[in-house]
Amino acid sequence: MRTLLIVNPNATSTTPATRDLLAHALESRTQLTVAHTQHRGHAAELALWAANQEMDLIVVHGGDGTVNETINGFLPVPQVGDEQMWRPRLGIIPGGSANVFARALGISPDPVTATNQLIDLLARDADRRIGLGLADDRWFTFSAGVGLDADVCEAIDAARAKGHKATPLRYLATTIRQFFHARSNAPHVTVETPGHDSVEDVHYTFVTNASPWTYLEDRPIRTNPGTTFESGLGVFAVRSMSVTRTLLLARQLLDPNGNPKSDMLFRADDVGSVRIECDDEIGLQIDGDFIGKRKMVHFTSVPDALDVVAPKPA
Repeated sequence: MRTLLIVNPNATSTTPATRDLLAHALESRTQLTVAHTQHRGHAAELALWAANQEMDLIVVHGGDGTVNETINGFLPVPQVGDEQMWRPRLGIIPGGSANVFARALGISPDPVTATNQLIDLLARDADRRIGLGLADDRWFTFSAGVGLDADVCEAIDAARAKGHKATPLRYLATTIRQFFHARSNAPHVTVETPGHDSVEDVHYTFVTNASPWTYLEDRPIRTNPGTTFESGLGVFAVRSMSVTRTLLLARQLLDPNGNPKSDMLFRADDVGSVRIECDDEIGLQIDGDFIGKRKMVHFTSVPDALDVVAPKPA
């Protein structure tokens, strides 16, 4: 088995010791090539090279952004009439600050434990085929969002560029600050999903491919508890910027057994597609990375898109 190990040396919890442990473990079982990312987009370039070389496995040691880049590098967007291309399997060793995708798959957030978990799964040839989401022509693994969600990611990216770590406390503080900033000029978005009436005057929307939506330290935050990698997308669209009502909704989100409901909320589970449109440009985030501003985004659920080395769902 030929394997490419992609390491993001700048990820929050990536260390040389963990990298060496992972490389040694893989090297004893596979024909291993190790590559370190050197710039934004490099993981995608490396993954495309691995697919062209028909390598069997790509293992990513980094955060959600590096994983997303990797998938978008080697996995083609499906087109009618396309022939089946070579698709490596994907393994993940968490190395970022949140690692939502890996944790939602049942992979340990501790890199050493996750390495042992990966080796055990490889020995048992244990794969899991999962669905992914598309935001226009870009894959996302667990979450995308417009409005507040994207504003937070844009601010976090700016803080990272200045050398600040993306800690849970920074995310929380940034979310509160961006919420109050957006209240005075909240966007008005229209959300369209098959089988539902159009929802207007939405201020921000999360589109999820799994649950939880994110984590606050060890606490999972679930917007659409019924959404899984084997189902369609979840939609969580909020139509109020009231502080009191937002706090009540946040309390439901923080409840481990929560099932958020509110008259300010449009929520749909297991939908095949979502269209979001706004008169003015609005920010878009994908898997925690700010992508840019759009007036319209079309989200699509693509079942059975990716083979991952991960535990089977309970």
